[in-house]
Amino acid sequence: MPELPEVRTVASILKKELLNQKITAIKVIFPKVISKDSLDINLLINKKLKDIKTYGKYLLFDYDNYILISHLRMEGKYFIKNKNDSIEKHEHIIFIFNDNTSLRYHDTRKFGRIELIKKGELSKNKSLSKLALEPFDIDINDLYQKIIKKKTPIKTILLDQTIISGLGNIYANEVLYNSEINPFKLGKDMTFNEVKKIVNSAIKILNLAILNKGTTIRSYMGALNVTGNYQKYLKVHMKSGKKCSKCHNDIIKVKINGRSTYYCENCQK
Repeated sequence: MPELPEVRTVASILKKELLNQKITAIKVIFPKVISKDSLDINLLINKKLKDIKTYGKYLLFDYDNYILISHLRMEGKYFIKNKNDSIEKHEHIIFIFNDNTSLRYHDTRKFGRIELIKKGELSKNKSLSKLALEPFDIDINDLYQKIIKKKTPIKTILLDQTIISGLGNIYANEVLYNSEINPFKLGKDMTFNEVKKIVNSAIKILNLAILNKGTTIRSYMGALNVTGNYQKYLKVHMKSGKKCSKCHNDIIKVKINGRSTYYCENCQK
């Protein structure tokens, strides 16, 4: 699943290619990708793309008085093609622009969702209004107070987008390793200094991942077939059976609330 660095990479690439282009037509091939709460997607016809921003794992396409919200979920991708290129399997929505290019939303598993809202309704949106701040902006004191009320493992807490926004399974594993915190440790047992370590580690890791265009593992590929390079920096994720770079003990893999969790028992006691 694309996480904050991958989503920012997609936004950056698409922005360079599509900024100020006007939508002239929209083809909806699989309507269920559009949220049931969405305004009519055709309201974007004759609108120009003003900006593309991100919030956590969400893409926000700015079209004058409207915002198109896109969540890629597990395997959503965007590709830019000529408008006359054949429509491939799993291309569910096609936006056609005045320069004869097209932006195509591709999603093998059809889990992603797109929603059109009025710009003034952004803060009231059902999905976005529940999101916590990203690690770059979060207040450590506020985060600490939220975490110590939880009786669930810290690994599970870091995946909760209402607690901290933008971290998914890959970066949660890496952040806990960098912070030397056991993923099974309960939120109520966390210290303030440990929470501070998590935030600082998240900022450092996410910044480096953004510079490297995210992590390419199986399903993630940025727009225009750009792949990420951060996988070269991974310390524990997908490293079960390999040696810890700090202590040379084996990295182990376990399940925590159904999510694959990689860590070093020695370094993350």
